[in-house]
Amino acid sequence: MEIFERSGKHLTRVTPAGEAILERAGEILRRVESIRQVAQEFRNDQKGTLAIATTHTQARYALPPTIKQFMQRYPEVSLHMHQGTPVQISEMAADGAVDFAIATEAMELFTDLVMMPCYRWNRCVIVPEGHPLASVRRLGIEDVAAYPIVTYVFGFTGRSRLDEAFHAKRLTPRVVFTATDADVIKTYVRLGLGIGIIARMAVDAEQDRGLVVLDASHLFKSSVTRIGFRRGTFLRGYMYDFIELFAPHLTRKVVDEAWHSQGTPEVEAMFEHIELPTY
Repeated sequence: MEIFERSGKHLTRVTPAGEAILERAGEILRRVESIRQVAQEFRNDQKGTLAIATTHTQARYALPPTIKQFMQRYPEVSLHMHQGTPVQISEMAADGAVDFAIATEAMELFTDLVMMPCYRWNRCVIVPEGHPLASVRRLGIEDVAAYPIVTYVFGFTGRSRLDEAFHAKRLTPRVVFTATDADVIKTYVRLGLGIGIIARMAVDAEQDRGLVVLDASHLFKSSVTRIGFRRGTFLRGYMYDFIELFAPHLTRKVVDEAWHSQGTPEVEAMFEHIELPTY
């Protein structure tokens, strides 16, 4: 059976039959890896690897306390952090390149994963000291729309919530600069390029002197960050611990219930009545 089409000595594309075969081969390899994980768990439950895919904001601001605690508890576990777009994160998790995906945006990309809610977070507006908005007691969406905006690239860190809020008021924001990195956004706000809209967790009082932080939680809907893994993954003991360190309500029992769920709607229903922490 022809799996690849060739042009001379070069492979040009995968045939439809090849795609079906490669998909099944990938599943076989993932199951082999799960067997290795089972063996390693019983041989030495304190040693192994853990790979995580997430965005810059999560890696830079949300995860450090969890990573520190985890590495103190499991010094023999090698931890690998991969940063990317929601598309890249979902692909890495689906392909088995990473154990966990941590993301906020584009949940439709993660339907093949067990995605569990960790926490809610809000946004803030940042302006340089002396900016006209710095003295406003309570921001209105019109106040924000009146100035050039520096914020996240669409598809990153809750950017869709911003666009929804402006469209609801029939306003067209002047987004003059976008980036995937909150620190880059803050740099250009300091340069006077525009006002910044970033995740509240991405503000550090010590490092961000010279910037005025304005609450915007009443302007934009909060977003939910989720952690997930491939269905059928064998979760080692330290993997359960990592999840619970990051989101204390995700105990081993809760994670196992999600693992055995029939799909995303059932997982979502599990958490309908749980009050998530908000940052």
